[in-house]
Amino acid sequence: MITKEEVEHVGWLARIEIHESEAQDYAEKLNAVLDYFGQLDEVDTENVPPTYHVADIVNVFREDVVRPSMPQEEVLANTGKKQEGNFLAPRIM
Repeated sequence: MITKEEVEHVGWLARIEIHESEAQDYAEKLNAVLDYFGQLDEVDTENVPPTYHVADIVNVFREDVVRPSMPQEEVLANTGKKQEGNFLAPRIM
């Protein structure tokens, strides 16, 4: 069971200002969530296979096929700013 003091401590750790009246409400709500998890723990899942994804997806990636890339001149053809075969970008720092 989560106490009002624990809620205030977590609020302090997260640098969130929680008033005393709110702390009691949060403690009650968090305890309700924990009670629900307790109900889920009581469900018999002995013969239930684990579900990693709700849809039966095996592999959605495309085949990794090696193909020739575009020539460097064609890649740089539409830029006005290039230097030594590379894109010239503005300095960030």
